[in-house]
Amino acid sequence: MRKARALAISTALAATLTLSVTTAPAAQAESIRYVYWYQSDCYYGGNFGIQAGWWTTFRCAYQYFGPNSPTWVLWA
Repeated sequence: MRKARALAISTALAATLTLSVTTAPAAQAESIRYVYWYQSDCYYGGNFGIQAGWWTTFRCAYQYFGPNSPTWVLWA
């Protein structure tokens, strides 16, 4: 009985370890990181964030907020 219990526990631990090692982490959802006046500043900020290791991808999107307001949104 002891051997069967030890075998069952070691099998369960091995299966749990295998699952935890092989599963990939969930992807993070995009969020707004900053809002810029100029498109070039948005791309500069996005590339800086990649070089600093803050995110792996980014996109700059034009968005109209109204007159006299920043228009480029950095998503990462």
